[in-house]
Order: sequence, then structure tokens, then C-alpha cells
Amino acid sequence: MRNQFLIIASTLLIATITLWFFNFLPLGVAIPILIICLLGFRDAFQKKHTILRNFPLLGHFRYLFESVSPEIQQYFIERNTDGRPFSRNYRSLVYQRAKNVNDTSPFGTQLELNSSNYEGLRHSIYAKSVQHELPRIRVGGTECKKPYEASILNISAMSFGSLSANAIMALNAAASKGGFYQNTGEGGLSPYHLKNSGDIVWQIGTAYFGCRTKEGGFDPEEFKKKAQHDQVKMIEIKLSQGAKPGHGGVLPASKNSPEIANIRGIEPHTEVHSPPGHSHFSDAKGLLEFIKELRELSGGKPIGFKLCLG
Repeated sequence: MRNQFLIIASTLLIATITLWFFNFLPLGVAIPILIICLLGFRDAFQKKHTILRNFPLLGHFRYLFESVSPEIQQYFIERNTDGRPFSRNYRSLVYQRAKNVNDTSPFGTQLELNSSNYEGLRHSIYAKSVQHELPRIRVGGTECKKPYEASILNISAMSFGSLSANAIMALNAAASKGGFYQNTGEGGLSPYHLKNSGDIVWQIGTAYFGCRTKEGGFDPEEFKKKAQHDQVKMIEIKLSQGAKPGHGGVLPASKNSPEIANIRGIEPHTEVHSPPGHSHFSDAKGLLEFIKELRELSGGKPIGFKLCLG
């Protein structure tokens, strides 16, 4: 295809220049032909994209269709019940509730009720009265001076930096309004987590962001100062997580802005590694001692740990 294009384009280029020179072809027609031929020659001799090199000009259609494939999938192929992790029906429900418009739907379903994967709720003929107060779970035993009544559903860990300041504040406002907590993620306790009075679970990862020494170890005094904030209800020690069980992480220098560095207690514009394990302890006994230490430093708040086996 490449050789065929070079022969055809070269012939067309010579013919166009000749016809224009002898005034047989208008300039307005000759210029587009010259541009197309030159673009094709550029495609044929560049070494970055194999498809464009082998299929000059035509290869651009591949990248065009690839760029619009998500829209084609969403608007022409995807059904209302398709889509991962949330279908169009679920997304529409979220949009409606976010805008405070009517979100009720008529009886009936578009789901395959006879499918073996179908999950649903059956109505009971012995209906119970609706609880006006949402159920809560007390976290903290006899050694906790400040146990916490936790909601069953809460906001899971996502750090500032992974989420924007506005997203963090919006989630915290929701936590305050809904009566549940927001987990900070291992990126530290930011001012944005404290903007809207929502309950906070401060997650402590292996890098000890927000309570670390210059060498990267755990700083008890820095932890004590932040952990005793009224909005911080519990502390979570992160041992591992589902996305990377038993592995550390990397904060690239390009994402380590002065604001993020100040919150995490690190040098800005430097690459920072989260180790696979904690430097403050190395076994189960050390973990229990660390839990006791954090409980005392926090003023008696519940201390837990997050563990993923994989």
C-alpha cells in the first residue's frame, strides 16, 4: 500500500503542478491536492506510527474512528442496561437526584429476570415499619475514651491529589449532611477535609504522609496535633489495599506540587516512594503496640487497620 501510494501521489503531484503551471488547473484546486499529497508523503516517511507509514492518508481514519469510539459505543451501541461499572439507567438516576428532580420510575424492568445472574429483592407480605433513624455501629472498646457511632455506609479512602480540592470538599459536605464519615486516604489530612464539618477517618499509610519526619519515619508529635482535631473520629492504619496488595507506591515529581508537599510533609517537585511496609513496626506485636500508641496520642479514639490479602 505504501509503494502504491508513493507512485500515485508522485504522479498526481507532478500532474497538478504541470497543469497549474500552464493554467489548466485553478490555484484553488491545486493547493488542496498539493496539501493532501504532502501530508501523505509525510505519513509515508515518518517512523513514529506504523499504520500511517504503511497506509498513508488512509491511516488517519483509523485514529479518527478510535477517537470517537467511546461516543459511538455510548450513543449508538450501548443499551440502557449496559455499561460498567454503572449502567445508563443508574447514571441517569444519579443525575436526577443530583439535580433534585423527579427520580421515580414506572413499574417494570428492562433487565433479564430469568437470567441466572439476576439479583433482586422480593417484597415481604409481612412488611415492617420503616426505621426513621438509620442504624449505626459503635466502634471502640473499653480502652477507647472516644468511641464512634459509625454509619453502615461511608465514603471510602481517596487522597487529596488523587481527587481535587473541590471534590474533597463536596464529599465532606455530603458526609456532614448524610451523617457518615469520609476516609482521607493515605495522602494525609488536608484543610479541604475539614472545610464542611464532616466526620473524618484519617488513614495512615506506609509513608506516614501528614505525620512524618524528614527521613520518612513516623512523627508522634505531628500526628498528635492533627489526630486530636474534633472532626477526626477514627484512625486507620493502611497495611495494604486491593489495587496493590503488599506493594508500595510512587508519587511522581510532576504531581508533587507545593500544596500537596506541604500537606504530606515532603519536599515539593521530588519523587516520593511509599514503602511496601511500615518502618515503625515489622510484626503483629509491633502493630498492636503501634495501635496502642496511636490511641494514646489521639486522646482515646478508635484505631483500626486496613488489610488486603492477595
